[in-house]
Amino acid sequence: MQDFNSRYIAARKAVIARDLQRLNPMQRKAAMTTEGPLLLLAGAGSGKTTVLIQRVYTLLTYGRGSDSEEVPEWAEEEDIHFLEAFPDRPTDLELDRAHRLCAVDVPRPWEIIAITFTNKAAGELKERLAARLGPMANDVWASTFHSACVRILRRDIDRIGFDKDFTIYDTDDAKRVIKDIVKEQNLDEKAFQPKSVLAAISHAKDQYETPEDFARRCETENDWKKSRIAKIYAAYQKKLMTANALDFDDIIFHTVTLLQREPEVLRYYQNKFRYVLVDEYQDTNHLQYLLTSLLAGGYRNLCVVGDDDQSIYRFRGANIENILSFEQQYPDARVIRLEQNYRSTQNILDAANAVIQNNVGRKGKTLWTDNGGGEVVTVKTSFNEGDEANFVVGDILMGVNRGRRFRDTAVLYRMNAQSNALEYAMKRNGIPYRVVGGMKFFDRAEVKDVLAYLCVLNNPLDDLRLRRIINNPARGIGATTMDKVAVLAESQGASLYEIIRNADLFPDLKSASVKLLKFADLIDGLRRQGAELALPEFYDVVCDQTGYVRALEEKNDMESRGRIENVQELKSNILGFLEQDPEDATLSGFLNEIALYTDLDSVEAGDDCVTMMTIHSAKGLEFPTVYVVGMEEGIFPGASAQYDQEELEEERRLCYVAMTRAKEKLTLTNARQRMLYGRTSANRPSRFLEEIPEDNMRWEGKPEPRFGGMEATFGGDRWEGGASGGYGAPSTARSGVWVRSQRAQTLSRGSGAAPMLQLNQGDMVEHTAFGKGMVLSVRPMGGDALLEVAFDQMGTKKLMLKSAGNHLKKL
Repeated sequence: MQDFNSRYIAARKAVIARDLQRLNPMQRKAAMTTEGPLLLLAGAGSGKTTVLIQRVYTLLTYGRGSDSEEVPEWAEEEDIHFLEAFPDRPTDLELDRAHRLCAVDVPRPWEIIAITFTNKAAGELKERLAARLGPMANDVWASTFHSACVRILRRDIDRIGFDKDFTIYDTDDAKRVIKDIVKEQNLDEKAFQPKSVLAAISHAKDQYETPEDFARRCETENDWKKSRIAKIYAAYQKKLMTANALDFDDIIFHTVTLLQREPEVLRYYQNKFRYVLVDEYQDTNHLQYLLTSLLAGGYRNLCVVGDDDQSIYRFRGANIENILSFEQQYPDARVIRLEQNYRSTQNILDAANAVIQNNVGRKGKTLWTDNGGGEVVTVKTSFNEGDEANFVVGDILMGVNRGRRFRDTAVLYRMNAQSNALEYAMKRNGIPYRVVGGMKFFDRAEVKDVLAYLCVLNNPLDDLRLRRIINNPARGIGATTMDKVAVLAESQGASLYEIIRNADLFPDLKSASVKLLKFADLIDGLRRQGAELALPEFYDVVCDQTGYVRALEEKNDMESRGRIENVQELKSNILGFLEQDPEDATLSGFLNEIALYTDLDSVEAGDDCVTMMTIHSAKGLEFPTVYVVGMEEGIFPGASAQYDQEELEEERRLCYVAMTRAKEKLTLTNARQRMLYGRTSANRPSRFLEEIPEDNMRWEGKPEPRFGGMEATFGGDRWEGGASGGYGAPSTARSGVWVRSQRAQTLSRGSGAAPMLQLNQGDMVEHTAFGKGMVLSVRPMGGDALLEVAFDQMGTKKLMLKSAGNHLKKL
């Protein structure tokens, strides 16, 4: 009998495995491991979504047949012979019989819940399940954490004091409630801004802290501000209860409360969900961990899928310990590693593996591929951020010349402000691009605001820009007043500024005249200073005296800090403009260049454009060619990571994510000196670059090791204090001196530089990436020229002549 059972079980598993023959051995093992706790460590590009789909298919087709030692009582010897001789191409009748013989305790679709993080992921899961299983897939609970919890709450939330027709507040709704409470409690609105208070409350809810729990912790920590936030939290929850409303965090919070307080409800869902699957488990927070544990507490058939090496959302509350300690929570858990990568070449994977192996807090796995070795990773050290951007742009154009498309390329950076120099170079070379997960630099409101100030200071008759800034920051000059000014300007045939400058002469403006005249005095005073100060110093004065930056500082939240950084980054453009030695080194000259720059083509119709984004935004994506820029100590990893081991490991995971986005070509760049937020620093190459084996990379321009002293030595160049600027070669600064070795002289852009191509309207040219075309116009701009060229295949493009020089020739 034992021999019969063994043969039957082996034959059954063989038939099921054959049904999953498109999977690799470890994927197949994961799909066939159906019972008990399972930790599926799915490396980057290892096909985890495919495994999830096939696992659900296996459950709904064979139940626990692939993971069971049971043999049906009705089984006969002939059944074994049928299974052992099962053909590669069975008929429908043979297939039906095989399913019947191999199935053990098949669950119904609604007894499976698959939880993802985003609606997009849930939608993809449903679509692929439907394609594999047909209509029955619609009954599987494939949803996000929040949508699954809403379904649970709609059924039973009345048990914890809410009505079933509760409403859900979005972030703006929640902020308004917080704002009202801050006023009611007579607290300083600047010290207790709704956004930051709501973030603190959200963090408390992530930790499953009630207002009482939060208050006790604040009392223990003796933190005055947090104690006040605890009172706001308590009042906030009372108002939500009174309004029969839940905010986004409450959806999971109250579901956990319901399941913990109501044993009957808990038993219902534990019996209902025989199989629980959770995707991206490395990104779960404490609250989501509690929910998952409760739902899977009945049958304990919990499959969590994730990659501890791609846990990069600690700042959002993600707790990597959830995946690292899974085996401690479930001692009988099985662990399967998906290490075969279908995305990248082996050289890219070897480089990424070598970097991530320096982390201590990880489960451990090594990615491999059948895709071949491919190109080694290119590491490029440039002089500054402008040269770095020009290198990236030149390399992209070279790739396009060899047949690659713009859309095959992604440029990744650690923070949004780094896009500035890159966008500048893309624009000047006519490369179509799009910024994902953020706005283009010159489209950001704060950049437009400060440029509007500069435009009005350059030309007070600019009514459009004047309207933008007159009450920004708030000066008590509202739309009604400005409408009156506009009517008077129209009747007098004057500009808005001329009316404002003489506001005390117009009875209609009597009540607002003091404020209007004060604004005019501000503009007049700044214009006088602009005639005396150098452009960079004048920019600092404008940011200070207009009160624009101060208003952002007073908000004291993360968004405002980012906006301040963008205002500071605009100064980099000013310094870069001056670095190019333009003939018109004035505010007017700078604004002319920026106007042309911002007028250059945005992304052309269609999708053939380079993608630019932060590394966080790139998770889950892949591209044939990837550039990761700014790989320097203090930027990536960030400065704070040098003193926090957990943060450093998160930065290294982020680097691993960036590297594994590349399919064929990976380039990592750094600069010897970098201007960011208007300040220049000399940074060492990122430690992550040093962790890549020499066999897997080619380092161009690698800096020499430093020996002794405090100075930063890069290939013979040494920066001694001070700050330099911009997108060109280094300049001598008042507080520092640039020292060059003979070998570094090649960096000079002086008289030895190649002469600029001489072009006129009507000339025929050829571009390495865009092909042949005719010059439509040539517009001189300082020491450069703006070309408009009609290319035969690529349409009309605008290019800066200096930037295009290496890729353009006259026919």
